[in-house]
Amino acid sequence: MILSCRDVTVAYDSKIAVDHVSFEVNEGEYVCIVGENGSGKSTTFKSILGLISTDGGQISLFGKDMHELTIADRQKLGVVLSDSGFSGYITPQDLVPILKNLYPDFDKAFFLTNLEKFGLSGTKKIKEFSTGMKAKLKVLVAISHNARLLLLDEPTAGLDVIARDELLDLLRSFMEQDEERSILISSHISSDLESLCDDLYMIHDGKIVLHEDTDVLLSDYALLKVNAEQYETLEKQYILKVKKESFGYCCLTDQKQFYLDNYPQIVIENGTIDNVITMMIRGAAI
Repeated sequence: MILSCRDVTVAYDSKIAVDHVSFEVNEGEYVCIVGENGSGKSTTFKSILGLISTDGGQISLFGKDMHELTIADRQKLGVVLSDSGFSGYITPQDLVPILKNLYPDFDKAFFLTNLEKFGLSGTKKIKEFSTGMKAKLKVLVAISHNARLLLLDEPTAGLDVIARDELLDLLRSFMEQDEERSILISSHISSDLESLCDDLYMIHDGKIVLHEDTDVLLSDYALLKVNAEQYETLEKQYILKVKKESFGYCCLTDQKQFYLDNYPQIVIENGTIDNVITMMIRGAAI
């Protein structure tokens, strides 16, 4: 196992930002944490990196407790944080000697080649880069030293469709080059994740409210659109959440086939990460 979090809790004064969060990342896995802004994603990432103290639980990386990690262990991480970046007064070429000193496996040729590929000037000051260019630079740095685990907190936030697609292609290539590499990524742009991640965790108000294999979510989850009369006769044991709508009720289920077989008269829409998030957060329990 590459990363394990067990009952991790982080509190700020009287507010609990992360509440007994548990998840794991295994070799070769692409794991996603999705949730609204402020749901606890960034705090979770910072606790994994030891940037903030936890108030409970256990975190292990590469099979070691956090206090046992060596510098060599930490050099196996590639990190992108949503609220961090490089000084605006240096250039990407200025980063090369810094990265060579930080990471013994830094691949200068790969870094410079991909600067050109992604239209990033090596001699332009970073403060002159667009939001998309800065995001691509941060991801490029993270994958340029043969990391075993990428920790990417909102790497596509603020990017247009083309820039997001370029970044996601870069991550696909990273995973394809070594089957032992893994990625933990957080995002509130769930459409970026549907074709990539193997395992999905949904966080809300600091708690994991859903854990599902992404393929299962996309194949077995559905929204049932029913009027008041249909709702009264609906078998509800497989309903996860329900939300009152103008037409009647919208119901989230993880047993789409059951309702296809037994309720051919109702409207059944395939589940997406977006509508599952919406229903899990805004819907009510039966």
